[in-house]
Amino acid sequence: MATVHHWTGLEARALRLALRMSVRTFAAHLGVGVRTISKWEKLLSSTEPRQDTQAILDTALARADAAVHLRFETNLSEAGSSGAGSIRRVTISGPRAWEYESWTDDLDRSVVALSRQNFAFAEDLLRRWLARFPPIGLDDKGLYLYARATALLGDVQRDKGAVLGPLSARRSYHEARAVFARLDVPRRVAQLDLSLAVVTEMSDHWDAAAHRYESLAVDDRLSPRDRARARLWVGTALSKKGDHEYAARVMSAAVREFEDLSEPEDWSVAHQKLALAHRGAGDLTAALHYIDIARTTGTADSPMQRVRLDTAHGHILLSDPATLDDGLEVLDKAAKVAAEYGLSHQRRSIEGIRSRHATSSGAKSPGRR
Repeated sequence: MATVHHWTGLEARALRLALRMSVRTFAAHLGVGVRTISKWEKLLSSTEPRQDTQAILDTALARADAAVHLRFETNLSEAGSSGAGSIRRVTISGPRAWEYESWTDDLDRSVVALSRQNFAFAEDLLRRWLARFPPIGLDDKGLYLYARATALLGDVQRDKGAVLGPLSARRSYHEARAVFARLDVPRRVAQLDLSLAVVTEMSDHWDAAAHRYESLAVDDRLSPRDRARARLWVGTALSKKGDHEYAARVMSAAVREFEDLSEPEDWSVAHQKLALAHRGAGDLTAALHYIDIARTTGTADSPMQRVRLDTAHGHILLSDPATLDDGLEVLDKAAKVAAEYGLSHQRRSIEGIRSRHATSSGAKSPGRR
């Protein structure tokens, strides 16, 4: 929230624009002449209202609602970036109560946008607040919101496939984890540890990911649901490294946990992953059984869910010569949705499946052209 220590014509103009008033209306609002307002706007920082008028401007700003304050600060920020010297007369303090509410609302909106893979909108909401209030100078509530926003930004980057580098999920997760550790919020720290393990898995370090998941599956800082997810992801990492039979046993334990916890969506996702483990083990009958359960019981409300389910289904169909064409068709469908929504990690996964299939087919049929 802005506090004006000394008004000039520049700050007065920023307030008029924030109030969305004409020069004449603003003059009437303050109880001064139209010529006075025109003079302020012509001379800007080169002129200063009288002391009694400074007090009137203070009152007008104090009585303005939250939206006006936000527009006022934005106008001042833009004036400052244009080189206006009088911006030094204004101090932008940490968030006030109404800003905390707006920030929290935007975090909730970003969660919804992320669930729909509307990455641009989610990232815009998050970066708006992260740029507005850096962690230095924030109180504990502000730091908590900052860490939540940073963790959600990591989710955006992860789902887009940006897992390594300076603008990556790993970096955002580490930053959020450091803030939550400073605030002594162990549950959030453990959740960030789980997210970092996912990034490790996505970076193809499957052994390291599996070991990290195993420790988190028995970590009391996490909720029972998150511990069950960690157990499921142990199986995912094991399956990716080729230990499919052991992976299937671990995943089956996670399925039972999700059933006991009454988590139908996680239960369905676990069947999808269990199907892939059986495919890897060469048991296509079991793989088709479990993928049918996942397709029947799972929800496909988001593009990400549809792509993951179709990718798993196509991968299994591709493993049987009798359903090869169906598998390629399902993978094509998944690839189109992944491309449409910018799911680059999923696209790479689909391309990898196709590439391995082409290599395998070529090895089996060296005479084919």
